[in-house]
Amino acid sequence: MPPLISIVTPSFNQAPFLRRTIESVLSQDYPRIEYILIDGGSTDGSRAIIEDYADRLAHWESLPDQGQTDAINKGFARATGKYLAWLNSDDVYQPGALSEAVDYLEQHPEVGMVYGECTFIDAQDRVIGRFPAAQTDYQRLRRGYVHIPQQASFFRADLWRQVGPLDPSFYFAMDYDLWVRLAREAPLVYLPGRAWASFRLHGDAKTIAADARCWPEMLRVHYREGGSPLAPIVLKYQVRKLIAPLINWRRRRKFRSHDEALDQT
Repeated sequence: MPPLISIVTPSFNQAPFLRRTIESVLSQDYPRIEYILIDGGSTDGSRAIIEDYADRLAHWESLPDQGQTDAINKGFARATGKYLAWLNSDDVYQPGALSEAVDYLEQHPEVGMVYGECTFIDAQDRVIGRFPAAQTDYQRLRRGYVHIPQQASFFRADLWRQVGPLDPSFYFAMDYDLWVRLAREAPLVYLPGRAWASFRLHGDAKTIAADARCWPEMLRVHYREGGSPLAPIVLKYQVRKLIAPLINWRRRRKFRSHDEALDQT
């Protein structure tokens, strides 16, 4: 029998995208999926959407929580699969992603996590770019060479039990913190080729609205691991602070252009 894979979706007030996220999980061709959805007490109609799928979910709840990191930890605490992943409630899996990820992990027991390609999509599901995924490891992660799309990442549950849970004090970089802890214990492997997931960028996305909080949290991990104030990741942070206004302006302009083009069609 194929091994069970547990997928957790943390959600809060993402009704415009939630159904597409759920469908992308439940439409996978992999036969043994334990799908857990943790909603933080949404008030935008999300609960009604979740209830439409209640009989196909291993567990769901819609209760106030302490945010995204807390919701992910709650979900993994209930997970019983051999492999784990989380998919945020505005992102989607591409067809065949789970089958390919599990197959690789089954064939390579020494690998702690596998990750694939990931596209950027807008609010209307149009592809607007590609995540710069690349092979990395513990030492390169420590230098700020991340290049891991969280949406397209799958890891072993027994490894999670060694290094988890996620640090609830992180708002943005809890995935980076986890990758560093996983990479300290086992190899992380990047499989280039077909996209496994799509990362949605829109005006309310955390990546756009709270981008400035990411790098300071990454530096917390760097110093926790004994990092130097002269390390490349610190320099990258200083450069990022200088150019962040330009990056965010260009992102918002791109979203406006896409929306205006949609309005004209």
